[in-house]
Amino acid sequence: MSFNQHPMLNVAVKAARAAGAIINRAALDVEAVRISQKQVNDFVTEVDQASEAIIIQTLLEAYPGHGILAEESGSEHGAKDSEFVWIIDPLDGTTNFIHGFPFYCVSIALAVKGRIEQAVVYDPTRNDLFTATRGRGAYLNDRRLRVSRRVRLGECLISTGFPFRPGDNFKEYMSMMGDVMQRTAGIRRPGAAALDLAYVAAGYTDGFFEKGLSPWDAAAGSLLVTEAGGLIGNLSGEADFLDQKECLAANPKIYGLLIGLVGKYSKFATAGEKAGVRQKLTLSDSAPADDKAGMTDGEAADDKGEA
Repeated sequence: MSFNQHPMLNVAVKAARAAGAIINRAALDVEAVRISQKQVNDFVTEVDQASEAIIIQTLLEAYPGHGILAEESGSEHGAKDSEFVWIIDPLDGTTNFIHGFPFYCVSIALAVKGRIEQAVVYDPTRNDLFTATRGRGAYLNDRRLRVSRRVRLGECLISTGFPFRPGDNFKEYMSMMGDVMQRTAGIRRPGAAALDLAYVAAGYTDGFFEKGLSPWDAAAGSLLVTEAGGLIGNLSGEADFLDQKECLAANPKIYGLLIGLVGKYSKFATAGEKAGVRQKLTLSDSAPADDKAGMTDGEAADDKGEA
């Protein structure tokens, strides 16, 4: 790269590229990869584990006094009481990877006293390296990133992630997605939150929202978004979101508009907003099946959210 990177970011880049090399080698024969299931629809592979191991090894060789928070091994590595904690997702988008769908990444962030200071999101399929250091901007390879400039929600492309774990409120999520879908140019569900956030930072999409995320899903991407001029928080717009299992990111104008659409679905919504959502879902359940009998084909497709 043509600019001077922070030394800690250099180490994170080295770790991400080493993990990416493991992932790319495995992708050549993905059917040979051993897969296990953590819970329903939540997979882990030997590639996740090997990728995480090389990341941790690289980071701790350079900074043995730092802490580690990783998706597969939790906090069992590194110092337990350090103010410096690396937050790692060694392969975000495992389900995509095991199907050969080329949308997955390595995500590494450094939190100092609880605040994200360094971030790397590496897409090994495209050799795209997204990096950020607090106060120094966000970059894709050597190109400075800025969030999109769109100000009208109807022109925006928004990404999201669908619920897939036991206990997820699928009906509520479909209602939330429907509210957004009807007011935007389109919704995409690529399947790797860290890369989704990197795409918001790059201006490829105008916003992103999802529930059920863990810190390693969003830590690195959150700094990319803010250093590219965007905003990120929970669905109600509160900035301290990383441990709250919900995330909303966008350029500043669209961020405010999206809060107006999805804020009522936040766990931090007001009692009145939550009551309104419950009433909406109850009404949708009680609507007679023959209410749609008189619809045209186009109206029925619209009702289903189909193009």
